[in-house]
Amino acid sequence: MPTRAEAWELLCEYTKGESLRRHALAVEAAMRACAARHGDPDADVDEWGITGLLHDFDYEIFPTEHEHPYKGANIMCGRGYPERMIRAIMGHAPYTGVARDTAMARALFAVDELCGFLVACALVRPTKSLDDLEVSSVKKKLKDKAFARSVNRDDIHQGVEELGVSLDEHIRFVIDALRSVQGEIGLERLS
Repeated sequence: MPTRAEAWELLCEYTKGESLRRHALAVEAAMRACAARHGDPDADVDEWGITGLLHDFDYEIFPTEHEHPYKGANIMCGRGYPERMIRAIMGHAPYTGVARDTAMARALFAVDELCGFLVACALVRPTKSLDDLEVSSVKKKLKDKAFARSVNRDDIHQGVEELGVSLDEHIRFVIDALRSVQGEIGLERLS
């Protein structure tokens, strides 16, 4: 399996925009946390993290439903990435029809949209931080369809259901997971 450094090179080769790179880092952090919580005892934290890092690496160049994540899957296959990672990435896009039949695939789907939403919630706070972001504030923003309107709320709710956790629990878990990378994803640390 390619290393994390090789995965970062692949991401940067196809993704030039800072915003999408930051999203990749956020999803990577959430997936690393999910490996310990939702994976089996032998879950490979690096594999889960790299899956999160690369889930949208092809999106900037291939943004249509006819291309993403299909083009990325082909590129990853050609570069020696394991089939289980590629399937998880294919499954994060509901329109592919690829079943989310592993814990890693379910976790990726459950954190993807939520990571983007949590960053948006933090960015509108005076502190620009996750450190003082409360679950109740996030849930209130979820109900506001005008806020971060590109985030698919149905995917967030379906992801939580597929993961078998409560919405409150999952929001708290992902907030906590993202705190370790706040500086890398454009947010501030309060402490």
